[in-house]
Formats: sequence, C-alpha cells, structure tokens
Amino acid sequence: MLNSHETESNRCSLSQLAPLEAILFDIDGTLCDSDPLHYIAFRELLQEVGFNGGVPITEEFFVENIGGKHNDDICKILFPNQDLQKSLKFMDDKEAMFRRLASEQLKPVNGLHKLCKWIEDHGFKRAAVTNAPRENAELMISILGLTNFFELLVVGGECNRAKPFPDPYLKALETIKASPEHTIVFEDSVSGIKAGVAAGMPVVGLPTRNPGHLLMEAGANFLIKDYDDPKLWTALEELDSLAAGTMVTP
Repeated sequence: MLNSHETESNRCSLSQLAPLEAILFDIDGTLCDSDPLHYIAFRELLQEVGFNGGVPITEEFFVENIGGKHNDDICKILFPNQDLQKSLKFMDDKEAMFRRLASEQLKPVNGLHKLCKWIEDHGFKRAAVTNAPRENAELMISILGLTNFFELLVVGGECNRAKPFPDPYLKALETIKASPEHTIVFEDSVSGIKAGVAAGMPVVGLPTRNPGHLLMEAGANFLIKDYDDPKLWTALEELDSLAAGTMVTP
C-alpha cells in the first residue's frame, strides 16, 4: 500500500506521456491572469444595463457563472429572457472594454516564458486552445510575445462545440498531428479541464482565480501555483530522463 507521500508523487507524475510530443495551453487565466480584467469589464457594463438591480456583481458570481465559459453560454446565464442578438451586442461591448484593459495591464503567469523556452528547446508541438473570441486571443498572445511561439490557435466558437466539450482540443490534436497519449494540457477553469480530460489528455491545473478543489474535481491530474512551481519541473525532468533512457528509480 502506498503511503501519502508516494501517492502524491505518483499523482504529480507525467511519466505515462513519455515520449512527450505536444503541449496545449488555454489562454485566459493560464497564460495570463486575465480574469480580473474580464471581471472589471463585466461588473461595469452589467451595472450600466441595470443587471441585478444595478448592484455590482461579486467576484464569486463571476467565478461561478462566467469564468471559462463561452460567450453564447454566458448570454443564456445572464440574460435568459433577452433577445440573443441584444445579448451578443452586450458581449461585443464587454470584449472591446476587455481589450482596452488588456492592452494596458496584461501580464504573463510567473514562469511562462521559462516554460515556453523549455518547450522550444525540446522541439515540442504546441497550440493555444481557448473559448475567448479570436480577436481577444490574438491580442493576448501578441501582448505576451508568443505570436511566433504557437503553431496553432483554436477558438472554441469556431468549432462545432466549445469547451467543456472536447471538440477544440480534438481539433488541435488533429491539426498539429499529435497523440493525446503524448500531450499535456494546461488549464485554469473547470470547463477547460473537463474539455481536456474528455479529449483523452492529462491536464495540469492552475488555480489562478478558480478554487483548486473544483479543478481537481473536474479531473486535473495535479495543480501548480504557476510555471515556476517545483512540482511541474520535477515532472518535466522525469519526462526528460525517460526520453533519454536514464530514469533512475529511488
């Protein structure tokens, strides 16, 4: 029987992926801590249209009802009795406000560029897979200096079904010609983790703004604080060792 330390060690391992082929990233909350900017945009514009009697939404409301979801689904949650076109116009205004805020304030998650260099040095395939509108996604990738890093950007709204369905991740795998058995996903939301798991891949969760226990319940293999987390680098070094055929058992 495994003791607790061994159980944790096994759960944080990615050894089953060797040899690693590809790494897929969500964008919002995964490459950058963008949720506070989305929250500000939603809070201000919802207050302007008199949502909830003009009382500003809370961060808890944002996490439970908005974060990680596709815009069509958010419209149904926020405006269930309103004409869809009017709701989508609200979302367009909100996205425009988000882009203004992002241009001034967006920053990468700690350690992101260190991980991206490691991926480039190893020659792994990589793609960004998001429920964000393409204009937002391309802007964030550009601000983060990753336009030339990603081989592919998959947008949920351009697939048959967005996250939490697996379609966006399956499209990414098919396009970059990678196997789910040899690909890691990085995600920060429940819907994103469910999508990655449904596509047959292990998912590393970042509780950037979402509660860690919800990410684990959604199926994350393990959680990391950011891309400087020693847990992540231990797992990646293990993959390196396996690939080199030099894995030494303790």
